[in-house]
Amino acid sequence: MPRLTESEISNRLGGIGKWTRTDDQLTRTYQFPDFPTAIRFVDAIAVAAESAWHHPDIDIRWNKVELKLTTHDEGGLTEKDFDLAIQFDRIAEQR
Repeated sequence: MPRLTESEISNRLGGIGKWTRTDDQLTRTYQFPDFPTAIRFVDAIAVAAESAWHHPDIDIRWNKVELKLTTHDEGGLTEKDFDLAIQFDRIAEQR
């Protein structure tokens, strides 16, 4: 999947809510009521990531889960990153 241009990235950023861009990564921190809910969220996104064969960097701190998405093979952001960001938000809404 090809790396997105700066214009394409700017256009897509408006459609992914609370995600932010840091260099060549999309980043978002989710907060849950407790640790078990945060872990259930991570379990659910692991299934989505494995299905897409695209895996985020994950940092878990008690009730907070920080995700970072980038396409390492392409050296930056691709459609895969934005697609997974949307999927992860949908999963978080179900918690």
